[in-house]
Amino acid sequence: MSIGELIGGRDGLRIADPRQTSVSVHAYLRDLIITGALPPGTQLKQAELARVLAVSRTPLREAFRMLQEEGLISAEPNQRSRVIGLDAEELDSLYAARVVLESLGARLTAGALSREELRSATAAFKEMERTYRAGDTASWTVAHRSFHRLLVGRCGATVLRTINSYAEQSERYVRIDQLTRRHDFAARQREHQAILDAVRDGDPQAAVEQMSGHLAGTARRVVDGHAPGHGTPCVDAALALLLGDHTATAPGR
Repeated sequence: MSIGELIGGRDGLRIADPRQTSVSVHAYLRDLIITGALPPGTQLKQAELARVLAVSRTPLREAFRMLQEEGLISAEPNQRSRVIGLDAEELDSLYAARVVLESLGARLTAGALSREELRSATAAFKEMERTYRAGDTASWTVAHRSFHRLLVGRCGATVLRTINSYAEQSERYVRIDQLTRRHDFAARQREHQAILDAVRDGDPQAAVEQMSGHLAGTARRVVDGHAPGHGTPCVDAALALLLGDHTATAPGR
């Protein structure tokens, strides 16, 4: 199936600033990959994409470079690029890093949110509920990203940049989890509420337990669904590092 057929009926590429064409192309292709419009194995031919998106190959090459760095496409020399499928080992190591760093961030942020930050986090939580019910995936992703970022915000700029990068790389897995477990949204929101409560109430241990369990659950469910029997040894080790003997009683996600 051609690229044009795969993305037919979807909103087209919009470029608000011609000076940022490569950024716009990257964001557009990234969304197509994360939402599954361009499934794993899809060949990405620059000539075809340039025609379909009505852009030159220069911004496409830069967009491809960014997608490759995010682990979303292969871009080997002299070969056509392809959308990369789920790699259980990569997911496991990525989420192990998230578990450690975001748990650190939640611990440092517990009890330190300003009133404005707390209002913003609460608003993001409510926006996640509204946009999910409306089927607005793009807006849900923005709200979800904002929610998590606020609850780890006291970890410092350097760590926060790494957290943000890892969270962006994880979005395809979050989307997979949503698509395969549509009836679990209420449970995920309860986990988000528990993280917010722990950080708001200044309970660092609970913040660590809730955040680590929430992230670990996503990794475990996605791996179990796509690579049964593989397990998540890196995530399990991260939980043991953070929680010790309490690992077994950590939240389910």
